[in-house]
Amino acid sequence: MTETALVARNLFKVFGKNPNQAVRRLKGGESRTDVMDAGTAAVIDASFEVKRGEIFVIMGLSGSGKSTIIRMLNGLLNPTAGEVTIQGRNVTKAGPAELRDIRRSSVSMVFQHFALLPHRTVIDNAAYALEIQGVGKTERLARASEIIGKVGLAEWADSFPDELSGGMRQRVGLARALTAGSDILLMDEAFSALDPLIRREMQEQLVELQEELGRTIIFITHDLNEAMFLGDRIAVMRDGRIVQNGTPEEILTDPANDYVAQFVQDVDRTRVLTASAVMEPPHLTTPISAGVRGALRTLREYQASAVFAVENNRLVGVVTDRAVIRAVKAGQTDVRQIVDESVLTVGPDDLLTDIVERAVETPVPLAVIDDKRRLIGVIPRVTLLAALGNVAPTTREMPIIQTPIEMVAQFTPLVDAAAEASATPAGAGIEGGNR
Repeated sequence: MTETALVARNLFKVFGKNPNQAVRRLKGGESRTDVMDAGTAAVIDASFEVKRGEIFVIMGLSGSGKSTIIRMLNGLLNPTAGEVTIQGRNVTKAGPAELRDIRRSSVSMVFQHFALLPHRTVIDNAAYALEIQGVGKTERLARASEIIGKVGLAEWADSFPDELSGGMRQRVGLARALTAGSDILLMDEAFSALDPLIRREMQEQLVELQEELGRTIIFITHDLNEAMFLGDRIAVMRDGRIVQNGTPEEILTDPANDYVAQFVQDVDRTRVLTASAVMEPPHLTTPISAGVRGALRTLREYQASAVFAVENNRLVGVVTDRAVIRAVKAGQTDVRQIVDESVLTVGPDDLLTDIVERAVETPVPLAVIDDKRRLIGVIPRVTLLAALGNVAPTTREMPIIQTPIEMVAQFTPLVDAAAEASATPAGAGIEGGNR
């Protein structure tokens, strides 16, 4: 995802009698309320780039300006100031003919309320954009048939919209946008009219289709959980301005201001944060070449009960203090003879919901390894609990010192909730005794 698909630069949109005056005043530092006498500022100095192949989510509450932005992206609204560029073509300065060509070739829209043609079948609705483009009937029906199969509607190809459920009709709308062959999909609250179960199914299907087809998606929503699930990056809007633009993990772990922090406080963190977001450096390791005595020195130095054994930075297993003491007494020198290779591991992209149960039940921290089995981090239990409870990772002086048992008890409801949501069987991991 290195190519830039779309660029928005310093977009303003003011509705009212003196929009240009309002923009000048906003640029001069006046607030949205200050310029009300000149016009209503729907979007204020919004800038962002969307990379090819990513899902970019614009989210905010009603009135934040998100729907106004998406209408400027495809030329339905002209910005009061600023510009939009799609695949190198300036939408803002395009004449009617060029704008129609951009919409036909580069951008498709998926609407909240389906916008299907009621007198056409599913396959004809899906093929409609190709018909407008002048594609022959045989080719457009073949392409539409392929896409409706991908969205699970092959059996309903000859059905009419009023014979379908809401979720199925939204699938037709999505199929029509995909069949058009446009690189960029604009989706304005596309799933908000669906019931929760169907909505979740559509979100999952959209992610699967995007991974398979590699389309660029700009998705508008007011639902933060939806934004966190779908977005590679998220732009959070408030009162016409983008107040933060970042990955879901960045927004969740490092909110730009109190508004964003309050917005994300009820997000299910286990379904957003990954192992790489909470892991710590793997300091507690011993190389296989150091032998049993080397493992013993590391255990004494860190006052730990277990240590990771590595070879060329690749995880071999775990060595416990009991195994080391027995080996020293027996005169053993090769640490391989006492390594427990059954230690369970997690990947850096594994969601916390998939690892929390293993972390709670294992006596050692979880090992995070890459696809070459290199040890890239560890997740001690207390680190995981702090992440689940949104506790700052930095150590501060506390007026009351909690025992480990008290700390675990404090987070038990969070762990229980996360474990209940997880279907992952119990496992294991490590560092310094899971303290």
